[in-house]
Amino acid sequence: MTLRLLTALAEVGSISAASRRVGISQQAASMRMRQLEQRLGIALLQRAARGTALTSEGAVTAEWAAEIVEAADRFEAGVAALREQRAPLSVASSLTVAEYLLPRWLIAARAVAAPDRGVSITATHSTQVIELVTSGRCGLGFIESPQSVGALRADVVARDELVLVVPPSHEWAHRGAITPSVLARTPLIVRELGSGTRLNAEQIMTDAGYPPVPPLVELPTTAAIRTAVEAGAGVAILSILAVRDDIAAGRLVRVQVRRIRFVRELRAIYPQASSLPPELQTLLAVASRIG
Repeated sequence: MTLRLLTALAEVGSISAASRRVGISQQAASMRMRQLEQRLGIALLQRAARGTALTSEGAVTAEWAAEIVEAADRFEAGVAALREQRAPLSVASSLTVAEYLLPRWLIAARAVAAPDRGVSITATHSTQVIELVTSGRCGLGFIESPQSVGALRADVVARDELVLVVPPSHEWAHRGAITPSVLARTPLIVRELGSGTRLNAEQIMTDAGYPPVPPLVELPTTAAIRTAVEAGAGVAILSILAVRDDIAAGRLVRVQVRRIRFVRELRAIYPQASSLPPELQTLLAVASRIG
């Protein structure tokens, strides 16, 4: 800080302006300069009623200090770059992909190439994933919603089916199938706004001419919705990935919707392939290959 103050003083010509540049008070700056003069044993400043100026020795010392400050800045920048290289790579993912697909993709990517850096996963809803990748806070994202991703690249890496599930005690459990109009009139248990599962289901129904009524309740996770449906609180449309085991075990019953099939695309989003670190390029390639 003191050497940086000295170089600032040489550039701006006054101790008050130099103190503002380095972010300390004028009193603190004056004290630091006196301490530096005592430590070096030479006069660096000419102090007068009209202001303060560098002595000839102070001017030479300021030049040497500038070299030290510049070297220190290069050192800090280099260390920051090394730290960035070792920091985990950030990936954002919608909850369904994060829970049921991404772990398998990560294991397969590690088998293809041993990564130099770890991967940090942020699991959230699709709208937030788009915001994280757009802002640059995450280099790669996986979404399950149909909305626009702006200027980002978007590659389809898998397809997923959404299914209507009810508890075994529900009247629909014994029908096997219902009409779209009946489903559209029924308030569902859904995820929060921005959820890919909710956006897809609502868009597919609306596109088919059956816009749904407002939901019965919004819950923050798929697990919470499964629990609510199992308890008889209502019905829901969820990914087959999330409810396959519950259907097999008889805890939930799948009900067909006539003339409507809820199929969605799961997409990887990123700014440009060339900007992805090698580890994320490998993960993207694996996700596209095994889906």
